[in-house]
Amino acid sequence: MTYTYFYSQWHRLACFSIEQVKAIYPAFNRSNFHQWQKNGYIISLRKGWYAFADLIHEPDYARYFANKIYSPSYISLHTALSFYGIIPEAVIAITSVTTQRTCSYNNEFGQYTYQTIQPDLYWGFEPKTMLDGKQYMMAVPEKALMDLLYLYPQYRTEDDFRDLRLDEDWLQDELDKSRLEDFATRIGSHAVTSRLRLLYKAYDL
Repeated sequence: MTYTYFYSQWHRLACFSIEQVKAIYPAFNRSNFHQWQKNGYIISLRKGWYAFADLIHEPDYARYFANKIYSPSYISLHTALSFYGIIPEAVIAITSVTTQRTCSYNNEFGQYTYQTIQPDLYWGFEPKTMLDGKQYMMAVPEKALMDLLYLYPQYRTEDDFRDLRLDEDWLQDELDKSRLEDFATRIGSHAVTSRLRLLYKAYDL
């Protein structure tokens, strides 16, 4: 199989797994992937997953791949908070939440980290649509905050929360406190509720 033919058939998917390719082409020679990597045509995202190299500078694809290479997962935590402009820093690593084990991957599209939550806490996300119509899942702002409170117990004082430098205009004008309180109730953790109260005090909410 030539790369030109493979590209014409698979580029619309953006990324693909060896299993997907084998399901369509049982006789596919995996050594092709290694040669195409050497030629700079495709990039390894993780073991068994690849993406087309011409997408590396296209917007949103680094986030799109986060859902694909480790599922189920949705983007949350610092990446989501940065996406919404709630924290000022540009976040290099793409942080996601998953019901699988905690893990991380590094590739040419970026650094991907996945934090584990219980299956009954896997909610509070929505699709984000890319320019070409593809979608990836990201936490709504309030769930990104709750995931942070749940997964990062090191935030334990008002100063710790001030150090996050949450955007105070967003907190005052756009934060849906009733949704945040509902999420805290659904999580049902005294520790998380206590951290939420500290966040409120830190920003006079």
